[in-house]
Amino acid sequence: MELILKEDVQNLGFKDDVVSVKNGYGRNYLIPQGLATMATPSAKKVLAENLRQKAHKEKKVVDAANKTAEALKELEIKITAKVGAGDKLFGSVTNADLSDAFSKEGHEIDKKYILIKGGAIKRAGPYEAQIRLHRDVLVDFNFEVIAEQK
Repeated sequence: MELILKEDVQNLGFKDDVVSVKNGYGRNYLIPQGLATMATPSAKKVLAENLRQKAHKEKKVVDAANKTAEALKELEIKITAKVGAGDKLFGSVTNADLSDAFSKEGHEIDKKYILIKGGAIKRAGPYEAQIRLHRDVLVDFNFEVIAEQK
């Protein structure tokens, strides 16, 4: 079953992508949730025209995302957390904590666009996250989790 995505769907595709999915997934989840529509020949023509019109606007958005990416590469973020024996954290550091750290530095990045490699962080040390600023702009960002001084 071919569908046109109305929104970004994780592990499937981005908005305005034409994707092939199993019939049940499309009929029972994507279409009722408003995440996709059927990819009929007329819908594909409308999509192609919309994409052609968006191309110019898209260039400005990509340029802005690249500018933000360069600014992020300049940042050094250290997240402080309470640490027990052996550098083990009380709790964990997640993409929401990293999003808050970016907000303090003046960069508003939604937590759903931040992927910490390895999942939630349970120990102090250096880590890497992947930040998606645009479908074409991905940034690998290094940061560090340090022990809170007592």
